[in-house]
Amino acid sequence: MSSSGVLGIGQEPAAPGAPEGPSERVLLSRLRRGEPEAFELLVRQHQDRVFDFCVRMVGDREEANDLVQEIFVSVHQNLGRFREDAKLSTWIFRISKNQCINRLKYLKRRGRGRSDEYEEVGEDALSGALGAAPLPDAALESARERARVQWAISQLEPDARMLVALRDIEGMSYEEIIEITELPEGTVKSRLHRAREKLADLLGRLEE
Repeated sequence: MSSSGVLGIGQEPAAPGAPEGPSERVLLSRLRRGEPEAFELLVRQHQDRVFDFCVRMVGDREEANDLVQEIFVSVHQNLGRFREDAKLSTWIFRISKNQCINRLKYLKRRGRGRSDEYEEVGEDALSGALGAAPLPDAALESARERARVQWAISQLEPDARMLVALRDIEGMSYEEIIEITELPEGTVKSRLHRAREKLADLLGRLEE
């Protein structure tokens, strides 16, 4: 299963031949023994996907960075409560989901809600964000498309945003999403269908 999902804007796949870490069971055993190196490995294995998910949820890289720190603090504090009735990665995403929803509520109270207008992403701004060298036309268009998709995702309600991020960007299975959201399968599928329709409508408006 690709972590980039069907929208193709998630994390890059691991480089071919990259060494695999210990199995989840072995890693969990080391974590329960309190080995610092084991927790560092856990963070390295999951921080990129957690950050990507947080960016999709809150739409701000600085907020996402703060969230990742808080999420792994929570993971460390609650490892003793992990019941092993789900994958460790799924449990981490459940914590991530809760932290993101809480942060969105906090930002809404502070008047930092979602943007209602899409601003065209300029070449200079994109070049500055992605590197000093000017972007080729194809790379520029790809960056603009990612910006359009992220804007459209940000217009969805948090629950819908979460489902699109988990299924269509992170490429998770329905079983994993059910574990993370604690929602029935039928509810997940119906809400995801409505979210995709809304997303398609928003993206369609940008093309007009």
